[in-house]
Amino acid sequence: MSDRPDPDDEVDLGVSLATIVGIIDAARGSGELEEEATNEDAQDEENADDSDPDAMVDTLKGLINELNEDEQASLIALTWIGRGDYDASEWDEVLRLAKERNEDGTAADYLTGMELFGDYLSEGVAAFGISAEEVAR
Repeated sequence: MSDRPDPDDEVDLGVSLATIVGIIDAARGSGELEEEATNEDAQDEENADDSDPDAMVDTLKGLINELNEDEQASLIALTWIGRGDYDASEWDEVLRLAKERNEDGTAADYLTGMELFGDYLSEGVAAFGISAEEVAR
């Protein structure tokens, strides 16, 4: 038997893999910039726009806000699974809870507030046998 899920049993993640991968990359990029900004005493004024962590977070929030409520709930659910709060086998319940969590429409603030959001989202996708790292960029 294979460790890979049966394609007939695949779960609809509710958001395209390309979108998920774009958000993972943006989240990891903003996290790296925030860490660099924290570790630097002063930023180079000439490159401030290229390495502004706040601008990257705003871009990431924009990507999330462009998604519909169901897609946002899917991101929350995948992130919770990736963080280890739930198992992939609980997808329907986790998605329901994520929709409740996002009733106020604050998914972007909630998700970007997580320090390891990109990694959690990647791990959540991996829990379904999909490697975000192998998707062509």
